[in-house]
Amino acid sequence: MTNSFQETQKVGEDFAKEILTSGLKNSAVVLALQGDLGAGKTTFLQGFAKGLGIKEKILSPTFILMKKFKIVQRLTLHYFKNFYHIDCYRLENKEDLEMLGIKEIISDPKNIVAIEWPEKIKDLLSKNTIEIKFNHLEENKRELTISR
Repeated sequence: MTNSFQETQKVGEDFAKEILTSGLKNSAVVLALQGDLGAGKTTFLQGFAKGLGIKEKILSPTFILMKKFKIVQRLTLHYFKNFYHIDCYRLENKEDLEMLGIKEIISDPKNIVAIEWPEKIKDLLSKNTIEIKFNHLEENKRELTISR
């Protein structure tokens, strides 16, 4: 439960740090973010990117489908190199993402991939996908449920 956008960002930041130190190496880490417009998905990812050491501003890539960021190697050694932010809200068909190499991206163990509106490509996602559900309760109050 978060009560402000700052708290939602902090949850994202802490979750990113947890993933970086988790020792996962066998496949890409894929996050499926589900929730209505305005539920806090992009706000969460702003904090998540900060936790990965990304300094660039995170905006939802609604019109370009996908944005790639380099993960900065810090004192804590980790295996990950790239963070992909994918927004399927305007996706007409999954073939558009397939042409951008989605299958390779979500199978590369050096990638962390966050997908907004994942229900549009659910048959492309693995059983290891981490689902994060956002429920907009009140103006600033959000409920986040993480399922692994």
